[in-house]
Amino acid sequence: MTSNPSVKMGLRRPPYAFTEHGVAMLSSVLKSQRAVQVNIFIIRAFIRLRELLASNKELAVRLEQIEAAVDQHASVINVLAEEINNLKTPLSEPMPLKQRIGFHIDGE
Repeated sequence: MTSNPSVKMGLRRPPYAFTEHGVAMLSSVLKSQRAVQVNIFIIRAFIRLRELLASNKELAVRLEQIEAAVDQHASVINVLAEEINNLKTPLSEPMPLKQRIGFHIDGE
């Protein structure tokens, strides 16, 4: 634990990581060639992490869209299956016979 929340004294030891803005501010202080190279390396690492996070978000959004489409298709398929089952079951009362068209003689 780096700080005590009940006492407002801040960090008790220095942090082990920098933010991207902290690294950018550090570059304005450090002037050696090695410090500049390390700073560039760290900034590129932050940029790569940001790109990876953005691509994961895009994949998550696309996956949600696909899941929504699958849910919609599944509900339509279920309705179609129910209608087909309804067509397979016989009617409870038979349909009346149709009268034949044309001339007929009584008794036929």
